Amino acid sequence: MTATATSPSRVRSPRNGLRRGETLAGWLFTGPVLVILGVFLLIPVLMALWVSFSDWSGRGSPFSSQVGFVGLDNYAAVTVDGGLPTRDFGIALRNNGWYVLLVVPLQTALSLFLAVLVNRAILRGRGFFRTAFYFPSVTSTVAITVLWLFLFSASGVVNEVLSWVGINGPNWFNDPSGIVHNGLASVGIVDGPAWLTGNDFLGLSWWQWLAGPSVAMTALIFMAVFTTSGTFMLLFVAALQNIGGEIQEAAMIDGANGWQRFWRVTLPQLRPTLFTVITLGLIGCWQVYDQIYTGTQGTPAKTTMTPAYLSYTSAFLDQDWGQGAAIAFILFAIIVAFTAFQRWVLRERPVSKRRARQYQVKEAKR
Repeated sequence: MTATATSPSRVRSPRNGLRRGETLAGWLFTGPVLVILGVFLLIPVLMALWVSFSDWSGRGSPFSSQVGFVGLDNYAAVTVDGGLPTRDFGIALRNNGWYVLLVVPLQTALSLFLAVLVNRAILRGRGFFRTAFYFPSVTSTVAITVLWLFLFSASGVVNEVLSWVGINGPNWFNDPSGIVHNGLASVGIVDGPAWLTGNDFLGLSWWQWLAGPSVAMTALIFMAVFTTSGTFMLLFVAALQNIGGEIQEAAMIDGANGWQRFWRVTLPQLRPTLFTVITLGLIGCWQVYDQIYTGTQGTPAKTTMTPAYLSYTSAFLDQDWGQGAAIAFILFAIIVAFTAFQRWVLRERPVSKRRARQYQVKEAKR
C-alpha cells in the first residue's frame, strides 16, 4: 500500500468551505442593495458630474450629440469669472459659512449639556425630559419653519418678550444687516479699514465676509439649534450610558472634582460620539435647503441664500443646469474637506514620552 502525495493547494479544509459559503451568502444579501444604490445613487451622481462639465439645457438626454463639453467653464463662472454668478456664490458661501460656524458648536454643546442633564440618576422624570427635548427633531421642518416665521415676526412672541425687558426687537426676517457689523456700529465703527474693503474674494470684500450672519439668518440659526439638539442628545446619552461607573469612582478617589472628571475622564471617552455628532452637524449645516425654501427663499437681499438653495435656483429656475451641478459638486468638496479636517483634529494622539515620565513620577510619589 503506497501513500499518494497530495498537493497542499488542493486540500479543502472545512474552514475554507465555510468562509466561501459565508462570502457567497454575504454577496447574495448585499447584492440587491448594491444594485439599488448603483442605479438610484451612483449613476445619477455620475450623470450630474457630466452635466457640470457640459452645456446641457435640461431638455432631452444629457448624453445626446447636441450637448457639448465645456470643461471647467461652469466651475469658473461661479468661482473666478467675477460676474453675478460668482458674487451670488460668494454671498451664499459667506451666509452658509457663518451658519456652520455658529450652529455646529452651539448644537454640539447644547446636546451634550442636555445629555449629561438627563443622564443623571437623581433627576426625576428623565423619560419625560428626553422625550420633550427630542420632540422638535421629529417635527416636520416645514411646520417648524412656519412656526418660526410667526414667532420671529415684527409683532411676534419673541419681540413681545424682548419688549418686557426694554429691548426693541428687530424685524427679524426683513433685516439684511450682519450682526457683527451691527455690533461694531454700536461702538462707532461703521466702515472697515482699507485692507479689508480694498480686497475681495468671490465678488465680496473681506469686510463684507466679516459682516456676520444677517439678522434673518440668525433666526434660522436659532431654529437649527432648537430642532437638531434633541437628536444629538440621544447619541450622547447612549455613549454616556456605556461609560463604566468604576472609572468615575476611581477619579473621585483620586480627588478629582466634577469638572475635572467630566473634562479628563468623561469627555475623552466620548470622542467617537463627538466625531459622529460634529460630522453629521457639518453635513446637515452645509446642505441646509428646506428651511430656506420654505421660509425666506434667500431674502432679504440674498442674506439667507445658501449654496444648496443657489444650486436649485441656478438649475431649476434659471435653467443653467451646468452651473447648478457645478455648485453642488463644489459644495460636496467643501463638506469632504471639513469632515477630513475635523477627523484630523479629533484623532487619537499618542501620549508623549515626557507626559508618560511625568505620570510615572507622579505615581511613584504616591
